[in-house]
Amino acid sequence: MPDGSAVTPAKVQFFESQKKIHPKAVSGRYRRWKTILTWVLLAAFFIAPWIRWERGPDAPAQAVLFDMTTPRFFVFWIEIWPQEIYYLTGVLIVAALGLFLATALAGRVWCGFTCPQTVWTDLFVWIERAFEGDRAERIRLDKAPWTARKVLRKAGKHAGWLALSVVTGFGFVAFFTDAPRLAVDLLTFNATYEAAGFFALFAGMTYVMAGWTREQMCYYMCPWPRIQTAMLDEHSLVVTYDTLRGDTRGPKRKSQSWDERRTKGFGDCIDCGQCVQVCPVGVDIRTGEQADCINCGLCADACDNIMVSQELPKGLIRFDSLAAQDTRAQGKTYQWRLIRPRTIVYGLLMLVITGAMAWSYALRPRLDIAVQRDRAPLFVTLQDGTIRNAYTFKVSNKTRQDRSYTLAAAGIAGAEVKVVGERDEDSGSAVSHISASPDSVATYRVYVTVPRESVPDASTPVTFQLTDTNNGDRDSYKSVFLAPGSK
Repeated sequence: MPDGSAVTPAKVQFFESQKKIHPKAVSGRYRRWKTILTWVLLAAFFIAPWIRWERGPDAPAQAVLFDMTTPRFFVFWIEIWPQEIYYLTGVLIVAALGLFLATALAGRVWCGFTCPQTVWTDLFVWIERAFEGDRAERIRLDKAPWTARKVLRKAGKHAGWLALSVVTGFGFVAFFTDAPRLAVDLLTFNATYEAAGFFALFAGMTYVMAGWTREQMCYYMCPWPRIQTAMLDEHSLVVTYDTLRGDTRGPKRKSQSWDERRTKGFGDCIDCGQCVQVCPVGVDIRTGEQADCINCGLCADACDNIMVSQELPKGLIRFDSLAAQDTRAQGKTYQWRLIRPRTIVYGLLMLVITGAMAWSYALRPRLDIAVQRDRAPLFVTLQDGTIRNAYTFKVSNKTRQDRSYTLAAAGIAGAEVKVVGERDEDSGSAVSHISASPDSVATYRVYVTVPRESVPDASTPVTFQLTDTNNGDRDSYKSVFLAPGSK
């Protein structure tokens, strides 16, 4: 400056602080659907671990159990072993395709109605509303000075949040261990460190995510809002505002007639802001389609209620598609298309993968073997000139009964199989009989001895054949037999 005075730089703020959203209660068809789905999903989540399912002796009696100690996945009559993890892969692929299909049909309808973050946030807001009142009352309470009444109302809200979080934490852990035993162990402080740790983790994360972060989880942590835009097409149903009918927006006086209002260029939207006040993520749908909109339809319910009070048709805000809007703008009639290329592709892929998994599971063997040949030494030449290879042999008995098997080696003439540790009761010599306990993996060391003339090459294919002595079930495993080779 000419006078030499110092200039103090202005404080620059590069981001806007997150404004707390106080969603207002609303009634309507989409709110009813959300409530119905919420209770159905909560019932499935909390009741499923308590359903009993008899599987036989020494087997878990919980219908849905993801046992990490065995490890096994039990879902009613379905039992998945660790080596069958590809079924889980198939389930995840089908779930992803189902999400793609739902998005192609109705945008982020998964987020608005069935996403766990949405469901639990809805419950937390309901508890908040029960203690602090509806939107306007909550805003006034937040701005009011701290008094005993405010402390009690806030404390009651957080107590309700914590209670729901504790129940939710138990519900999560109950899917991974026996639910009745877990309840007793937690109440008597006898739970394992793992169970208590995961219980505290899930309860704490529920309290933070549904009580404090809420819509910020959707804004900043969930990748789906950005991905789902690629899943939409011009026929996808999304929550939209009818600009042709609603604009220009502006408030309406009680004394003003609709004819008078329209002659001044105003539309049906009276700019009441109800659609924004009920939105759980604070979106103003009137500004156009937005990635943050979760397609819950609550703004449509709020707008419909206002339209009814103004004696105007409903649907100023509704589920609609870009194709429908363009077609109506041209004065034509639009017919929504459920069957279109991407929905056909998603549906067929889901059908094929689900069918393949069901077919594979229905035909899967009750017997499964795995063989690993010893690498050191590669082979042993015995005194009589025969060649011996050693193998580690594992047999998975997927039944609930004790099983005994006979083991043979095919593909090499004169091959003799001996199971280390298994002896014939009469002669005391090694035999090729093995056994496996119910629902277990039995491990054996196996010797295969072959005459030298039967293996002229350095590597010869050999097939292990295992036969159940009870019912004749068979399984085979291809390996190789190593020898010195021809000189």
